[in-house]
Amino acid sequence: MKTTNKAKRARQDKGGKRGLLEGIGVSAGIAIGPAHVLDTGSIQVPEYQVATSQLVTEVERFEAARARADKQVRKLRRKAEALPAGVLDELGPLLEAHAAMLGSTRLAGGVAATIRERRINAEAAVQVVVGEMVRGLSAVNDAYLAARAQDVREVGDRILRQLTETPYHAFAHVPEGAIIIAEELSPADTALLDPAKIGGFVTALGGTDSHTAIMARSMGLPAVLGATVAPKAIRSGETIIVDGDTGRIVLDPDEDSLAEYRRRAAARERLERELTRLRSLPAITQDGVTISLLANLELPRDLEIATDRGAEGVGLFRTEFMFMNRDVLPDEDEQYAALRQVVEGMAGKPVTIRTLDVGGEKLATALGDRIADSANPALGLRAIRLSLREPKLLETQLSAILRAGAHGPVRILLPMISSTAQVRAVRTILTKVVRRLKRRKVTIADPVPPLGAMIEVPAAALSADALAMECDFLALGTNDLTMYTLAIDRGDEQVADLYNPLHPAVLKLIQFSVDAANRHGLPVSICGEIAGDPRYAPLLIGMGVKELSMSATALPRVKQRIRRLSLAPATQRARAIMDQLDEGRIAVLLDDFNDGL
Repeated sequence: MKTTNKAKRARQDKGGKRGLLEGIGVSAGIAIGPAHVLDTGSIQVPEYQVATSQLVTEVERFEAARARADKQVRKLRRKAEALPAGVLDELGPLLEAHAAMLGSTRLAGGVAATIRERRINAEAAVQVVVGEMVRGLSAVNDAYLAARAQDVREVGDRILRQLTETPYHAFAHVPEGAIIIAEELSPADTALLDPAKIGGFVTALGGTDSHTAIMARSMGLPAVLGATVAPKAIRSGETIIVDGDTGRIVLDPDEDSLAEYRRRAAARERLERELTRLRSLPAITQDGVTISLLANLELPRDLEIATDRGAEGVGLFRTEFMFMNRDVLPDEDEQYAALRQVVEGMAGKPVTIRTLDVGGEKLATALGDRIADSANPALGLRAIRLSLREPKLLETQLSAILRAGAHGPVRILLPMISSTAQVRAVRTILTKVVRRLKRRKVTIADPVPPLGAMIEVPAAALSADALAMECDFLALGTNDLTMYTLAIDRGDEQVADLYNPLHPAVLKLIQFSVDAANRHGLPVSICGEIAGDPRYAPLLIGMGVKELSMSATALPRVKQRIRRLSLAPATQRARAIMDQLDEGRIAVLLDDFNDGL
């Protein structure tokens, strides 16, 4: 007798032979393979002498790292409270013990004293003190204290990771097809993943709209974040299934479960192949309105998937990933080579290059002390603020962009603009760089590339008319615009459910910006995550947007939706939505419209 779908789902709900874990599915798809649990205990740090005048700074650096580690543990503790009682009983005391150690006088005071007395760097002092504590606990013949020694090592490793901001260089040794299991992956860590070799990843921390989640979708890697117990519960080498649609992780699946998930994965691949057939067709509505669909890229390696999915250009090239996972800054020639690769790879199609946008959760250690620790990094020295504070950085980037522009059409996009003065300041620097390159007879873009502003803070949206008078184009970064409008940290799972781009305030800012650009006859695009979700396509197009930029993997599905709709009813529905004050009613109106397509 054939197994019914209901029976299959019931079996899947029970998980594998060792159970089922749940998190947040942030990047669709199914991965089946061996787990590779990242070992955070192998961090090696050098020891070096610190000048007497720098000892206070070194202690402060340690205290800042300890505070970040403590915040991380408390975050995990809060997440654990939502787990079933049995899991909480096991994980809760462990995290409480880690929090207690982070606050202990023995550790905190010991490291600070070691830095001062031995005049050594914070990382080395942590290793010294942790080593002393572990030896002391291990010397006692007691199983309980022996277990505490392991806790001390884990706490020490946690502080070292914060101090060194070390990405997981061990990715190079991960078995092909493996699924990465980690407590947390930063955007810099994620940039090191090779989607051709990694099956997917699971982390204990992270939310749906974090940059790590965005990158997973961009790379087409199935991913589940917020699976709190995963690093402890999963064993390296065991077979697991990761369902990026539902957020489920099946441990040690039986043959029936493997067969069912393989069937679903194959069905998904067939659908993707069918959608790929749209790559050569235009994104044109039923009533003949053409919409430009472009790709968001992080690295030149993403070119292949962008061209394979039919991107009409690059709407957002995030240059900050050239600055991550390295100790020295990329010079002009290195940046030029990478940008030229992208420009030539797009073969005459436009490439929009965003200047450096680090800060917040996107860290670049090569910048050294150019960015100090901030109590609220999302509101601190980041993006264009940093570029204008460090004009040499910006001049080097602009030189590289201008040179790359000699090989194809480029546009220059400025992140986190909040005033017209910032645009004018950049234009002045751009003019200076152009003159210098021309004096040196360097071949550059001719004419000078258009200069545009990202609308991603409410101040920019409300100043859109003024910005339109200073800029050549506008691009809306709806991820940050939603975050800053609603005052919600999109990487914080505690408030993730409040993050809603359909909030009336967010939609009004989008509409205001689009209308301003259209009034001034400027091109305007959306390059936030909503551009890559087919659900939002009728609303955005109905609001007057004609250019959407998204993860390359999302292009076929958005194109399919556009080719089914007509502009006139989409505009009518968008107007009805803009009259609403309730988020729930807005969602219903939008979903009803999509259901009718």
